[in-house]
Amino acid sequence: MQVNERSVVVTGAASGIGKAMALRFAREGARAIVLADQQAEKLDPIAAAISHIGVECLALACDVAHESDIQSLVAQAHARFGAIDVFCSNAGIVREGDEQSSDELWHMNMQIHVMAHVYAARAVVPIMLKQGGGYLVQTASAAGLLTSLNSATYAVSKHAAIAFAEWLAIRYGDQGIKVSVLCPQGVKTAMTAGRESAAIAVDGMLEADEVAACVVEAMAAERFLILPHPKVLDYFQRKASDYDRWLSGMRRFASPTASPKQEPYKPSQATE
Repeated sequence: MQVNERSVVVTGAASGIGKAMALRFAREGARAIVLADQQAEKLDPIAAAISHIGVECLALACDVAHESDIQSLVAQAHARFGAIDVFCSNAGIVREGDEQSSDELWHMNMQIHVMAHVYAARAVVPIMLKQGGGYLVQTASAAGLLTSLNSATYAVSKHAAIAFAEWLAIRYGDQGIKVSVLCPQGVKTAMTAGRESAAIAVDGMLEADEVAACVVEAMAAERFLILPHPKVLDYFQRKASDYDRWLSGMRRFASPTASPKQEPYKPSQATE
């Protein structure tokens, strides 16, 4: 799918990858763009920039952890622009945890990284089916294909996000709905500021604009996996070809005494 003349919704659009995607879609000639984020006050300058490009834009507050917010977002976008061609379910958080972490922390990760995609599909897939097609772009992470050494909550929720995207692609692919899942490693965003990981140390970090360019290119080719760090495909293939060897190799990177940072919940959603 080409983004030109399409209506697009982007959640987690106030910063990072979401902001970069929205601006790139505008430059690609989108017909209309809906920006959504819990930090709605940060959307105004992005909306102004998109309008300056000549693309109609609507900015809305949305907490993707609540289905009612996503239903309202989809309803307003549909009422305003008459169609939803592309829905980018992008909002994400980093709240690190392990098996000892609270149920609340696990629930938070699953709500934002998994159920937000479920809520979006519930709301937008019937519209896309009725209009004859559409495109779902769901932001996960390379951690969903590999793992996160620092956080079980992140790794598990991102694995589930990819599994749900796979299911959607199988279920609706022959009915005109295309699905891509975005799986970057390190990207320079508010979420990664000051954070260290084996992936960042080995493969470095990309700018959000580079990731947005990968999204547009992958959508044009209608590829399921969007891998801004191409090396991730090699790692994924090695994992699949010899799981035990991969686990042994990952243990060399992991410190047995390290524990995830137990951060208090803050009512904000930064993009991946």
